[in-house]
Amino acid sequence: MSRSIFRLALHWQILAALILGAAAGLLIPDVVTSVDFMGDLFLKGLRMVIVPLIMTSIICGVAGLGGGDGVGRLGGKTLIYYTMSSLLAIVTGLVLVNLTQPGVGVDLGLADQPDRLASSMDRFGDSPWSALVRLLLDLVPSNPIAAMAEGNMLQIIVFALLFGTFITRLPEAQREPLEAFFSSSFAVMMKVTHFILAFAPLGIFALVGRTVARTGLDVFAGLGLYALTVFLGLLIHAGVTLPLLLRSVGQLHPILHAKAMSPALLTAFSTSSSSATLPLTLDSLENRAGVSNRVTSFVAPLGATVNMDGTALYECVAALFIAQAYAVELTILQQGLVVVTALLASIGAAGIPMAGLVMISVILTAVGLPLEGVGLILAVDRVLDMCRTTVNVWSDSCGAAVIARSEGEEGLVSLKS
Repeated sequence: MSRSIFRLALHWQILAALILGAAAGLLIPDVVTSVDFMGDLFLKGLRMVIVPLIMTSIICGVAGLGGGDGVGRLGGKTLIYYTMSSLLAIVTGLVLVNLTQPGVGVDLGLADQPDRLASSMDRFGDSPWSALVRLLLDLVPSNPIAAMAEGNMLQIIVFALLFGTFITRLPEAQREPLEAFFSSSFAVMMKVTHFILAFAPLGIFALVGRTVARTGLDVFAGLGLYALTVFLGLLIHAGVTLPLLLRSVGQLHPILHAKAMSPALLTAFSTSSSSATLPLTLDSLENRAGVSNRVTSFVAPLGATVNMDGTALYECVAALFIAQAYAVELTILQQGLVVVTALLASIGAAGIPMAGLVMISVILTAVGLPLEGVGLILAVDRVLDMCRTTVNVWSDSCGAAVIARSEGEEGLVSLKS
């Protein structure tokens, strides 16, 4: 967990910063306006770490699969499951946010539609076919260095995926130095990110204070429906989609499996950390759910790195909520860019502190939206973080059980139990 410049836990500091920022924006707007540069500094710090952090994280995650058996049958099944479950979660969020329209008519106190958003939308063209072709072309960087300099997140993610994949194909003598280099680079970027997040309370205070000084407290009125949309999406994914996968694909009993995983799920809810929950996840899968050590030791740690169903759903809803607040109506293909970015970004973001904050920054950058709205949606982030972390761990456990069943394992909580 990020250590901050104060002694309280970071999430409590952010909550205090939100309250104090709102109060300061109402009572002393002139003072808040004079220190709003702190919010801009915080956002610039986030932008600074996004590219190297995502690059090193994804390369480490993919290269960590290793060669031989690591990228063989078990690895293939795991990646297929995690991709499918994350995509289902994102689509659930996408459908709900289009149905509820939580950002329509909401004044977040943001500036007019930014130029980057207009240029980002223009590149899609008029016809669906030209938009699809443009999206496919935008996936492949003609110059990876230029993509990094320009912050083109889709191209950066695709390049990192390819780079990490082909590291695993190298002979051991060549592979190990590269893995060590990117692992060390990721560790350095984690420390830099921790350092920047330590100043999150000051940045959030300035961002919220500036917004409230402009618009008053009405800015928070629209967050209720937004939070309800995210919660409903998480509930559908955890209570309907994943149990259906357990029953239909794995022939497993969802309620018995949930009961077996209850220690890990309760820990995930209380800590809001998939990594902190991993020891309990491993223990519950092996000793309560009946999954073998061979499957558990591979699938669960990998899930804590690349599988973020709940977080991906949340980021999709948040990005479209902010777009709606700008009165921007995204087409299906434009929303597809959000889906693709959320899916690809989720591959390496699970090991990142405050991954939700980093991922929403990646997605907003990809579609050309500014990051100013991030500070406001953090007002309801703590409770949603607890819920989405629980969904992340639940999805990991379902994946381990389904894959164990596909490997012919017995002793699982099947429908005949």
